Amino acid sequence: CVHCGFCTATCPTYVTLGNELDSPRGRIYLIKDMLEGGRAADKEIVTHIDRCLSCLACMTTCPSGVHYMHLVDHARAHIEKTYKRPLPDRLIRAVLAFVLPYPARFRTALKLAKLGRPFAGLFEKVAALKPLTAMLKLAPATVPAQSATAKPGTHSAKGAAQRGRVAILTGCAQPVLDPGINEATISLLNRLGVEVVVPQGEGCCGALVHHMGREVEALDFARRNVDVWTREIEAGGLDAILITASGCGTTIKDYGYMLRLDPAYAQKAARVSALAKDVTEYLDTLDLPEPKQKPGTVVAYHSACSMQHGQKIIRQPKALLAKAGFVVKEPREGHLCCGSAGTYNIMQPEISARLRDRKVKNIKATGAAVVATGNIGCITQIASAAELPVVHTVKLLDWAYGGPKPAGRSQ
Repeated sequence: CVHCGFCTATCPTYVTLGNELDSPRGRIYLIKDMLEGGRAADKEIVTHIDRCLSCLACMTTCPSGVHYMHLVDHARAHIEKTYKRPLPDRLIRAVLAFVLPYPARFRTALKLAKLGRPFAGLFEKVAALKPLTAMLKLAPATVPAQSATAKPGTHSAKGAAQRGRVAILTGCAQPVLDPGINEATISLLNRLGVEVVVPQGEGCCGALVHHMGREVEALDFARRNVDVWTREIEAGGLDAILITASGCGTTIKDYGYMLRLDPAYAQKAARVSALAKDVTEYLDTLDLPEPKQKPGTVVAYHSACSMQHGQKIIRQPKALLAKAGFVVKEPREGHLCCGSAGTYNIMQPEISARLRDRKVKNIKATGAAVVATGNIGCITQIASAAELPVVHTVKLLDWAYGGPKPAGRSQ
């Protein structure tokens, strides 16, 4: 870091709050002072690190190539080890870590949320309980039925000769909130001649607990998935490991770094990270046929931070949508986060809401009929305030190439 300050122009929290310590440059100063001094985290450091979305816009902007993601991840792990948070904060974080990475628990929690909704206004009056209000507001009114595609199995290519074999991440939150995303992905790939495997034993990628500083749990999730995918690679070979939630993709592509010091997993994790691809990244490598229909719908494409900054996937989703017959519009300030950021919209609801409203305003100005994005967190966040339907990019592509017309989520 050469303290040039370029990152302040693209940092959502600095743009929103105007505090130097809520910019990447300011946080690097705090992290450096804490770690080089070998001291425990204090309230000031925790406040400003907690406000970071890990959107990684600063990494796109930085002329020096500072790997801010690894710096802030290290700081969060240090905070978790050395700082005792207030009891309500500890309890809420423990609940999130216990529930969100596990689909069955998450499904049950969403069904129980309707019992807590009448108390949302009461929770909002108590600062320490505002995250509970945020959870209740984000919880959908109904929970979709579990999809067969979430169960282990092989989905064979249809029609023409098989042209590829891939594994797909089922994940944790996405199959509960919108199982149709992986259904559309598998259906589209099968029609294109690609065999899709849902491996036995894979689960949460670890991103949710990783960004909470719970490093032991995050690495356990990573090792489990590495074992599952390594078994699949050695059994039948894989052309790619596909991820349909870009937040998960950024973490899985970092498994090689996360497990670099583990001699039993370093090599296997690096191989898994090399095979990991976003679904649009993989589709872009295929020689796609002409679409069955060209809808001509005007689509506002929201590039998730984990997509554009974390994975540097910018061109492919827009090119695929355009080839499929959609008219693609890009909202202003596309580099700024929508405020979802994993559990951020729960733990930092005020800042998150300001970023969401700013994003929705820019999306509305495009005049689009639908919003497309590649991350379930963004879909949930934007749909909580948008009047337009919000859908995953792959659902629109599936529609253009012969699948059903998707139903989007909206306010």
